[in-house]
Amino acid sequence: MSKSQKLGFWSIVLLTINSIIGTGIFLSPGSVVKQVGSYAPLAYLCAAGFAVILALSFASASRYVVKSGAAYAYVEAAFGENAGLYIGITRFVSASIAWGVMATGVVKTVLQIFGMDTNSFALVTVGFILLMLVLFIINLFGLKVLEFVSNISTLGKVLALSLTILAGIFFLLQHRQTADLSLLVPGNSSNTVPALSSKSFVTAIVAAFYAFTGFEGVASGSSDMEKPEINLPKALPLSIFMIAAIYLGIVFVSMQLNPMALLNSSNVVVLADIFDNPVLQNAIVLGAFVSMFGINIAASFHTPRLLEAMAKDGQVNNVFTKRTAGGFPYAAFVFSILWAIMIPMAFHYDMKGIMIISSIARFVQFLLVPLAVLCFYYGKQKGEIIEKPIKSFILDVPLPILAILLTLFLLSQFNWVGQFSNVKDGFVEPNFYAIFAMVFGYILFPWLAFVLREHQKYTQNKKAL
Repeated sequence: MSKSQKLGFWSIVLLTINSIIGTGIFLSPGSVVKQVGSYAPLAYLCAAGFAVILALSFASASRYVVKSGAAYAYVEAAFGENAGLYIGITRFVSASIAWGVMATGVVKTVLQIFGMDTNSFALVTVGFILLMLVLFIINLFGLKVLEFVSNISTLGKVLALSLTILAGIFFLLQHRQTADLSLLVPGNSSNTVPALSSKSFVTAIVAAFYAFTGFEGVASGSSDMEKPEINLPKALPLSIFMIAAIYLGIVFVSMQLNPMALLNSSNVVVLADIFDNPVLQNAIVLGAFVSMFGINIAASFHTPRLLEAMAKDGQVNNVFTKRTAGGFPYAAFVFSILWAIMIPMAFHYDMKGIMIISSIARFVQFLLVPLAVLCFYYGKQKGEIIEKPIKSFILDVPLPILAILLTLFLLSQFNWVGQFSNVKDGFVEPNFYAIFAMVFGYILFPWLAFVLREHQKYTQNKKAL
Protein backbone atom coordinates (compact mmCIF):
# COMPACT_ATOMS: atom_id res chain seq x y z
CA MET A 1 0.00 0.00 0.00
CA SER A 2 1.47 3.37 -1.01
CA LYS A 3 2.13 6.19 1.45
CA SER A 4 -0.68 8.26 -0.08
CA GLN A 5 -3.14 5.51 0.85
CA LYS A 6 -2.04 5.39 4.50
CA LEU A 7 -3.43 7.26 7.49
CA GLY A 8 -1.50 10.40 8.46
CA PHE A 9 -1.01 11.80 12.00
CA TRP A 10 -4.24 13.79 12.26
CA SER A 11 -6.25 10.99 10.70
CA ILE A 12 -4.82 8.70 13.40
CA VAL A 13 -5.86 11.25 16.06
CA LEU A 14 -9.37 11.42 14.59
CA LEU A 15 -9.51 7.62 14.29
CA THR A 16 -8.51 7.33 17.98
CA ILE A 17 -11.19 9.82 19.01
CA ASN A 18 -13.67 7.96 16.82
CA SER A 19 -12.60 4.67 18.42
CA ILE A 20 -13.20 5.97 21.94
CA ILE A 21 -16.18 8.32 21.81
CA GLY A 22 -19.15 6.07 21.18
CA THR A 23 -21.98 4.86 23.36
CA GLY A 24 -20.02 5.31 26.60
CA ILE A 25 -20.44 9.03 27.27
CA PHE A 26 -24.07 8.95 26.11
CA LEU A 27 -24.95 5.95 28.31
CA SER A 28 -22.49 5.73 31.21
CA PRO A 29 -23.15 8.98 33.17
CA GLY A 30 -26.37 7.55 34.58
CA SER A 31 -24.77 4.36 35.89
CA VAL A 32 -21.84 6.30 37.38
CA VAL A 33 -24.14 8.79 39.15
CA LYS A 34 -26.29 5.94 40.50
CA GLN A 35 -23.24 4.42 42.17
CA VAL A 36 -21.37 7.44 43.55
CA GLY A 37 -23.73 10.40 43.17
CA SER A 38 -21.97 13.74 43.52
CA TYR A 39 -18.58 12.03 43.26
CA ALA A 40 -19.25 11.20 39.58
CA PRO A 41 -16.87 13.90 38.21
CA LEU A 42 -14.08 12.49 40.41
CA ALA A 43 -14.80 8.98 39.09
CA TYR A 44 -14.48 10.26 35.51
CA LEU A 45 -11.28 12.13 36.38
CA CYS A 46 -9.77 8.94 37.86
CA ALA A 47 -10.91 6.95 34.82
CA ALA A 48 -9.27 9.53 32.53
CA GLY A 49 -6.01 9.32 34.48
CA PHE A 50 -6.07 5.52 34.26
CA ALA A 51 -6.79 5.70 30.52
CA VAL A 52 -3.88 8.11 29.94
CA ILE A 53 -1.44 5.84 31.82
CA LEU A 54 -2.57 2.79 29.86
CA ALA A 55 -2.59 4.67 26.56
CA LEU A 56 1.00 5.75 27.19
CA SER A 57 1.94 2.11 27.83
CA PHE A 58 0.36 1.09 24.50
CA ALA A 59 2.10 4.05 22.85
CA SER A 60 5.43 2.89 24.30
CA ALA A 61 4.85 -0.62 22.92
CA SER A 62 4.14 0.85 19.48
CA ARG A 63 7.68 2.33 19.44
CA TYR A 64 9.10 -1.20 19.54
CA VAL A 65 6.62 -3.16 17.40
CA VAL A 66 5.03 -1.55 14.33
CA LYS A 67 3.19 -4.43 12.71
CA SER A 68 -0.61 -4.66 12.89
CA GLY A 69 -2.37 -6.37 15.78
CA ALA A 70 -1.86 -3.93 18.70
CA ALA A 71 -1.83 -5.88 21.99
CA TYR A 72 -1.57 -9.18 20.09
CA ALA A 73 1.57 -8.04 18.24
CA TYR A 74 3.17 -6.61 21.41
CA VAL A 75 2.52 -9.68 23.56
CA GLU A 76 3.65 -12.10 20.85
CA ALA A 77 6.90 -10.18 20.38
CA ALA A 78 7.53 -10.10 24.14
CA PHE A 79 6.39 -13.54 25.32
CA GLY A 80 6.13 -15.79 22.26
CA GLU A 81 3.48 -17.20 19.97
CA ASN A 82 1.37 -19.01 22.61
CA ALA A 83 0.87 -15.89 24.72
CA GLY A 84 0.28 -13.95 21.51
CA LEU A 85 -2.34 -16.43 20.37
CA TYR A 86 -4.24 -16.19 23.66
CA ILE A 87 -4.22 -12.39 23.65
CA GLY A 88 -5.07 -12.30 19.95
CA ILE A 89 -8.08 -14.61 20.29
CA THR A 90 -9.42 -12.96 23.45
CA ARG A 91 -8.85 -9.53 21.91
CA PHE A 92 -10.74 -10.61 18.82
CA VAL A 93 -13.63 -11.89 20.95
CA SER A 94 -13.58 -8.70 23.03
CA ALA A 95 -13.39 -6.45 19.96
CA SER A 96 -16.22 -8.33 18.26
CA ILE A 97 -18.40 -8.07 21.38
CA ALA A 98 -17.57 -4.36 21.66
CA TRP A 99 -18.54 -3.95 18.01
CA GLY A 100 -21.79 -5.73 18.81
CA VAL A 101 -22.44 -3.29 21.68
CA MET A 102 -21.90 -0.30 19.40
CA ALA A 103 -24.03 -1.77 16.62
CA THR A 104 -26.84 -2.48 19.08
CA GLY A 105 -26.62 1.13 20.24
CA VAL A 106 -26.88 2.45 16.67
CA VAL A 107 -29.90 0.30 15.84
CA LYS A 108 -31.75 1.09 19.07
CA THR A 109 -31.04 4.80 18.66
CA VAL A 110 -32.50 4.76 15.14
CA LEU A 111 -35.57 2.94 16.45
CA GLN A 112 -35.89 5.55 19.21
CA ILE A 113 -35.63 8.39 16.69
CA PHE A 114 -38.50 6.90 14.66
CA GLY A 115 -40.57 6.08 17.75
CA MET A 116 -40.35 2.31 17.25
CA ASP A 117 -40.00 -0.46 19.84
CA THR A 118 -36.32 -0.55 20.89
CA ASN A 119 -36.86 -3.91 22.63
CA SER A 120 -38.25 -5.73 19.59
CA PHE A 121 -35.90 -8.65 18.85
CA ALA A 122 -37.03 -8.83 15.21
CA LEU A 123 -36.62 -5.10 14.54
CA VAL A 124 -33.20 -4.93 16.17
CA THR A 125 -32.00 -8.01 14.25
CA VAL A 126 -33.11 -6.58 10.89
CA GLY A 127 -31.50 -3.25 11.72
CA PHE A 128 -28.32 -5.02 12.83
CA ILE A 129 -27.97 -6.87 9.51
CA LEU A 130 -28.66 -3.71 7.48
CA LEU A 131 -26.02 -1.79 9.47
CA MET A 132 -23.41 -4.47 8.85
CA LEU A 133 -24.24 -4.41 5.13
CA VAL A 134 -23.68 -0.63 5.04
CA LEU A 135 -20.33 -1.01 6.85
CA PHE A 136 -19.30 -3.74 4.41
CA ILE A 137 -20.03 -1.46 1.43
CA ILE A 138 -18.12 1.48 2.99
CA ASN A 139 -15.06 -0.72 3.59
CA LEU A 140 -15.33 -2.24 0.13
CA PHE A 141 -14.75 1.18 -1.45
CA GLY A 142 -11.28 1.31 0.13
CA LEU A 143 -9.29 3.03 2.85
CA LYS A 144 -9.75 6.57 1.51
CA VAL A 145 -13.56 6.32 1.67
CA LEU A 146 -13.32 4.72 5.12
CA GLU A 147 -10.98 7.50 6.27
CA PHE A 148 -13.32 10.19 4.91
CA VAL A 149 -16.44 8.75 6.58
CA SER A 150 -14.50 8.15 9.83
CA ASN A 151 -13.21 11.75 9.91
CA ILE A 152 -16.65 13.23 9.16
CA SER A 153 -18.35 11.12 11.86
CA THR A 154 -15.63 12.07 14.35
CA LEU A 155 -16.12 15.77 13.72
CA GLY A 156 -19.90 15.27 13.92
CA LYS A 157 -19.80 13.59 17.33
CA VAL A 158 -17.36 16.17 18.74
CA LEU A 159 -19.65 18.96 17.53
CA ALA A 160 -22.69 17.25 19.12
CA LEU A 161 -20.95 16.91 22.48
CA SER A 162 -19.60 20.46 22.25
CA LEU A 163 -23.15 21.66 21.57
CA THR A 164 -24.32 19.88 24.74
CA ILE A 165 -21.62 21.59 26.81
CA LEU A 166 -22.22 25.06 25.32
CA ALA A 167 -26.02 24.76 25.64
CA GLY A 168 -25.62 23.63 29.24
CA ILE A 169 -23.36 26.58 30.07
CA PHE A 170 -25.83 28.95 28.35
CA PHE A 171 -28.76 27.69 30.44
CA LEU A 172 -26.70 27.85 33.63
CA LEU A 173 -25.69 31.47 32.94
CA GLN A 174 -29.20 32.45 31.85
CA HIS A 175 -30.97 31.05 34.93
CA ARG A 176 -28.08 31.77 37.31
CA GLN A 177 -28.89 28.68 39.38
CA THR A 178 -27.81 25.08 39.51
CA ALA A 179 -29.49 21.84 40.50
CA ASP A 180 -29.71 20.80 44.15
CA LEU A 181 -27.00 18.17 44.52
CA SER A 182 -27.83 17.34 48.15
CA LEU A 183 -29.94 14.37 47.01
CA LEU A 184 -26.89 12.94 45.28
CA VAL A 185 -24.64 12.87 48.35
CA PRO A 186 -23.89 9.16 48.92
CA GLY A 187 -25.67 7.67 51.91
CA ASN A 188 -28.08 10.59 52.43
CA SER A 189 -31.48 10.12 54.07
CA SER A 190 -33.32 9.96 50.73
CA ASN A 191 -31.44 6.75 49.79
CA THR A 192 -31.07 8.08 46.25
CA VAL A 193 -27.40 7.06 46.18
CA PRO A 194 -26.01 4.27 48.40
CA ALA A 195 -23.27 4.95 50.93
CA LEU A 196 -19.85 5.28 49.37
CA SER A 197 -17.44 2.34 49.65
CA SER A 198 -14.19 1.37 47.96
CA LYS A 199 -16.01 -1.25 45.87
CA SER A 200 -18.77 1.10 44.74
CA PHE A 201 -16.25 3.82 43.84
CA VAL A 202 -14.03 1.39 41.90
CA THR A 203 -17.08 -0.05 40.11
CA ALA A 204 -18.04 3.52 39.17
CA ILE A 205 -14.51 4.16 37.86
CA VAL A 206 -14.75 1.01 35.72
CA ALA A 207 -18.15 2.18 34.41
CA ALA A 208 -16.67 5.60 33.62
CA PHE A 209 -13.57 3.97 32.15
CA TYR A 210 -15.78 2.18 29.62
CA ALA A 211 -16.31 5.60 28.01
CA PHE A 212 -12.51 5.83 27.45
CA THR A 213 -11.90 2.33 26.07
CA GLY A 214 -11.09 1.85 22.42
CA PHE A 215 -7.57 3.32 22.39
CA GLU A 216 -6.12 -0.17 22.83
CA GLY A 217 -7.31 -1.24 19.37
CA VAL A 218 -6.12 1.74 17.33
CA ALA A 219 -2.76 0.12 16.50
CA SER A 220 -4.49 -2.99 15.12
CA GLY A 221 -4.13 -1.50 11.65
CA SER A 222 -0.72 0.13 12.13
CA SER A 223 0.50 -1.31 8.81
CA ASP A 224 -2.03 1.01 7.16
CA MET A 225 -0.58 4.09 8.95
CA GLU A 226 2.28 6.42 8.11
CA LYS A 227 5.30 6.04 10.47
CA PRO A 228 3.30 4.29 13.26
CA GLU A 229 6.38 4.12 15.53
CA ILE A 230 6.44 7.97 15.55
CA ASN A 231 2.79 8.96 15.04
CA LEU A 232 1.06 6.49 17.40
CA PRO A 233 2.98 7.48 20.57
CA LYS A 234 2.00 11.11 19.90
CA ALA A 235 -1.57 10.51 18.74
CA LEU A 236 -2.80 8.22 21.55
CA PRO A 237 -2.16 10.45 24.61
CA LEU A 238 -3.16 13.61 22.71
CA SER A 239 -6.50 12.03 21.83
CA ILE A 240 -7.11 10.90 25.43
CA PHE A 241 -6.49 14.43 26.76
CA MET A 242 -8.89 15.94 24.21
CA ILE A 243 -11.57 13.38 25.05
CA ALA A 244 -11.09 13.82 28.81
CA ALA A 245 -11.74 17.55 28.46
CA ILE A 246 -14.97 16.88 26.55
CA TYR A 247 -16.16 14.22 29.02
CA LEU A 248 -15.52 16.35 32.10
CA GLY A 249 -17.44 19.19 30.45
CA ILE A 250 -20.37 16.84 29.76
CA VAL A 251 -20.40 15.48 33.33
CA PHE A 252 -20.17 18.99 34.82
CA VAL A 253 -23.09 20.29 32.74
CA SER A 254 -25.21 17.20 33.43
CA MET A 255 -24.64 17.39 37.18
CA GLN A 256 -25.36 21.10 37.37
CA LEU A 257 -28.44 21.11 35.12
CA ASN A 258 -30.47 17.98 35.83
CA PRO A 259 -28.66 15.13 37.60
CA MET A 260 -31.91 13.35 38.52
CA ALA A 261 -32.60 12.82 34.81
CA LEU A 262 -29.43 10.70 34.66
CA LEU A 263 -30.84 8.53 37.44
CA ASN A 264 -34.39 8.14 36.19
CA SER A 265 -34.14 8.13 32.38
CA SER A 266 -35.26 4.95 30.60
CA ASN A 267 -34.26 6.14 27.11
CA VAL A 268 -31.39 4.67 25.12
CA VAL A 269 -29.63 8.06 24.96
CA VAL A 270 -29.69 9.10 28.62
CA LEU A 271 -27.76 12.33 28.06
CA ALA A 272 -30.58 13.94 26.05
CA ASP A 273 -32.89 13.96 29.08
CA ILE A 274 -30.89 16.56 31.00
CA PHE A 275 -32.58 19.19 28.78
CA ASP A 276 -36.29 20.03 28.56
CA ASN A 277 -35.91 21.63 25.13
CA PRO A 278 -37.08 19.10 22.47
CA VAL A 279 -34.84 20.65 19.79
CA LEU A 280 -31.77 20.11 21.95
CA GLN A 281 -32.95 16.62 22.89
CA ASN A 282 -33.28 15.68 19.23
CA ALA A 283 -29.90 17.21 18.43
CA ILE A 284 -28.22 15.13 21.16
CA VAL A 285 -29.99 11.94 20.06
CA LEU A 286 -28.87 12.64 16.49
CA GLY A 287 -25.34 13.30 17.79
CA ALA A 288 -25.45 9.98 19.64
CA PHE A 289 -26.41 8.25 16.41
CA VAL A 290 -23.52 9.89 14.53
CA SER A 291 -21.18 8.97 17.39
CA MET A 292 -22.28 5.35 17.52
CA PHE A 293 -22.17 5.02 13.74
CA GLY A 294 -18.69 6.52 13.74
CA ILE A 295 -17.39 4.05 16.30
CA ASN A 296 -18.84 1.23 14.20
CA ILE A 297 -16.74 2.58 11.33
CA ALA A 298 -13.68 2.44 13.61
CA ALA A 299 -14.57 -1.12 14.76
CA SER A 300 -14.96 -2.23 11.14
CA PHE A 301 -11.37 -1.03 10.59
CA HIS A 302 -9.73 -2.47 13.75
CA THR A 303 -11.39 -5.85 14.30
CA PRO A 304 -10.82 -7.56 10.92
CA ARG A 305 -7.22 -6.34 10.80
CA LEU A 306 -6.49 -8.01 14.12
CA LEU A 307 -7.63 -11.35 12.69
CA GLU A 308 -5.66 -10.64 9.51
CA ALA A 309 -2.50 -9.92 11.53
CA MET A 310 -2.85 -13.27 13.31
CA ALA A 311 -3.36 -15.07 9.99
CA LYS A 312 -0.17 -13.51 8.58
CA ASP A 313 1.73 -14.98 11.54
CA GLY A 314 0.25 -18.42 11.00
CA GLN A 315 -1.76 -18.28 14.24
CA VAL A 316 -5.07 -18.79 12.41
CA ASN A 317 -6.01 -19.97 8.91
CA ASN A 318 -4.36 -17.93 6.14
CA VAL A 319 -7.73 -17.45 4.42
CA PHE A 320 -8.06 -14.37 6.62
CA THR A 321 -5.13 -12.70 4.84
CA LYS A 322 -7.15 -12.31 1.63
CA ARG A 323 -7.75 -8.72 0.49
CA THR A 324 -9.45 -7.10 -2.46
CA ALA A 325 -7.44 -5.12 -5.01
CA GLY A 326 -8.37 -2.00 -3.02
CA GLY A 327 -6.83 -3.37 0.19
CA PHE A 328 -10.03 -4.48 1.95
CA PRO A 329 -9.53 -7.62 4.16
CA TYR A 330 -12.90 -9.07 3.18
CA ALA A 331 -12.48 -12.61 4.58
CA ALA A 332 -11.53 -11.36 8.04
CA PHE A 333 -14.31 -8.75 7.83
CA VAL A 334 -17.06 -11.32 7.14
CA PHE A 335 -15.90 -13.58 9.98
CA SER A 336 -15.76 -10.58 12.35
CA ILE A 337 -19.30 -9.58 11.38
CA LEU A 338 -20.57 -13.06 12.26
CA TRP A 339 -19.12 -12.78 15.76
CA ALA A 340 -20.35 -9.20 16.19
CA ILE A 341 -23.90 -10.32 15.37
CA MET A 342 -23.88 -13.67 17.17
CA ILE A 343 -22.97 -12.52 20.70
CA PRO A 344 -25.56 -9.70 20.97
CA MET A 345 -28.24 -12.03 19.57
CA ALA A 346 -27.35 -14.62 22.25
CA PHE A 347 -27.83 -11.90 24.87
CA HIS A 348 -31.11 -10.77 23.24
CA TYR A 349 -29.46 -7.37 22.70
CA ASP A 350 -29.16 -6.68 26.44
CA MET A 351 -26.54 -3.93 26.30
CA LYS A 352 -25.63 -4.14 30.00
CA GLY A 353 -24.77 -7.84 29.70
CA ILE A 354 -22.59 -7.54 26.62
CA MET A 355 -20.90 -4.37 27.91
CA ILE A 356 -19.77 -6.27 31.03
CA ILE A 357 -18.08 -9.01 28.99
CA SER A 358 -16.46 -6.47 26.67
CA SER A 359 -15.08 -4.33 29.53
CA ILE A 360 -13.63 -7.12 31.67
CA ALA A 361 -11.88 -8.80 28.75
CA ARG A 362 -9.69 -5.77 28.18
CA PHE A 363 -7.98 -6.10 31.55
CA VAL A 364 -5.89 -9.06 30.34
CA GLN A 365 -4.34 -6.72 27.77
CA PHE A 366 -3.86 -4.00 30.39
CA LEU A 367 -1.67 -6.36 32.41
CA LEU A 368 0.37 -7.95 29.63
CA VAL A 369 1.10 -4.94 27.39
CA PRO A 370 2.87 -2.94 30.17
CA LEU A 371 4.83 -6.12 31.01
CA ALA A 372 5.76 -6.38 27.33
CA VAL A 373 7.09 -2.80 27.37
CA LEU A 374 9.36 -3.69 30.31
CA CYS A 375 10.63 -6.69 28.34
CA PHE A 376 11.33 -4.52 25.28
CA TYR A 377 13.20 -1.88 27.30
CA TYR A 378 15.51 -4.43 28.93
CA GLY A 379 15.90 -6.54 25.77
CA LYS A 380 14.27 -9.65 27.24
CA GLN A 381 11.70 -10.21 24.48
CA LYS A 382 11.32 -13.55 22.68
CA GLY A 383 10.33 -12.15 19.29
CA GLU A 384 11.45 -9.43 16.91
CA ILE A 385 11.23 -5.68 17.50
CA ILE A 386 12.36 -2.82 15.25
CA GLU A 387 16.05 -1.99 15.00
CA LYS A 388 17.28 0.83 17.25
CA PRO A 389 13.90 1.69 18.87
CA ILE A 390 13.47 5.04 20.60
CA LYS A 391 13.73 4.20 24.33
CA SER A 392 12.58 6.31 27.29
CA PHE A 393 13.19 5.16 30.88
CA ILE A 394 10.30 7.20 32.34
CA LEU A 395 7.77 5.99 29.77
CA ASP A 396 9.09 2.43 29.51
CA VAL A 397 9.74 1.45 33.15
CA PRO A 398 7.94 3.36 35.98
CA LEU A 399 4.87 4.14 33.89
CA PRO A 400 4.15 0.50 32.85
CA ILE A 401 4.73 -0.59 36.49
CA LEU A 402 2.17 1.99 37.61
CA ALA A 403 -0.26 0.74 34.92
CA ILE A 404 0.11 -2.85 36.20
CA LEU A 405 -0.44 -1.82 39.84
CA LEU A 406 -3.53 0.24 38.97
CA THR A 407 -4.99 -2.61 36.92
CA LEU A 408 -4.43 -5.12 39.75
CA PHE A 409 -6.04 -2.72 42.24
CA LEU A 410 -9.12 -2.23 40.07
CA LEU A 411 -9.45 -5.98 39.52
CA SER A 412 -9.17 -6.68 43.26
CA GLN A 413 -11.83 -4.12 44.15
CA PHE A 414 -14.23 -4.87 41.28
CA ASN A 415 -17.68 -6.24 42.16
CA TRP A 416 -17.36 -9.57 40.33
CA VAL A 417 -20.40 -11.20 41.93
CA GLY A 418 -22.63 -8.27 41.11
CA GLN A 419 -21.54 -8.17 37.49
CA PHE A 420 -22.11 -11.89 36.89
CA SER A 421 -25.48 -12.16 38.59
CA ASN A 422 -29.01 -10.76 38.27
CA VAL A 423 -31.43 -9.70 41.00
CA LYS A 424 -34.93 -11.06 40.39
CA ASP A 425 -37.77 -10.65 42.91
CA GLY A 426 -35.24 -9.86 45.61
CA PHE A 427 -33.14 -12.98 44.94
CA VAL A 428 -29.66 -13.06 43.40
CA GLU A 429 -29.38 -15.42 40.43
CA PRO A 430 -26.30 -16.29 38.33
CA ASN A 431 -26.15 -14.56 34.94
CA PHE A 432 -25.62 -17.73 32.89
CA TYR A 433 -25.34 -15.81 29.59
CA ALA A 434 -22.42 -13.77 30.95
CA ILE A 435 -20.75 -16.77 32.63
CA PHE A 436 -21.00 -18.94 29.50
CA ALA A 437 -19.73 -16.11 27.28
CA MET A 438 -16.67 -15.65 29.52
CA VAL A 439 -15.91 -19.40 29.68
CA PHE A 440 -16.35 -19.89 25.93
CA GLY A 441 -14.62 -16.69 24.83
CA TYR A 442 -11.66 -16.84 27.22
CA ILE A 443 -11.09 -20.58 27.81
CA LEU A 444 -12.74 -22.82 25.21
CA PHE A 445 -12.26 -20.65 22.11
CA PRO A 446 -8.52 -19.96 22.75
CA TRP A 447 -8.01 -23.70 23.39
CA LEU A 448 -9.76 -24.52 20.10
CA ALA A 449 -7.60 -21.95 18.29
CA PHE A 450 -4.46 -23.54 19.78
CA VAL A 451 -5.53 -27.03 18.63
CA LEU A 452 -6.30 -25.78 15.10
CA ARG A 453 -2.98 -23.93 14.88
CA GLU A 454 -1.02 -27.04 15.93
CA HIS A 455 -2.97 -29.15 13.43
CA GLN A 456 -2.19 -26.62 10.70
CA LYS A 457 1.53 -26.75 11.60
CA TYR A 458 1.50 -30.57 11.58
CA THR A 459 -0.17 -30.63 8.15
CA GLN A 460 2.30 -28.11 6.70
CA ASN A 461 5.31 -30.02 8.09
CA LYS A 462 3.95 -33.30 6.74
CA LYS A 463 3.60 -31.77 3.25
CA ALA A 464 7.13 -30.39 3.44
CA LEU A 465 8.66 -33.85 4.14
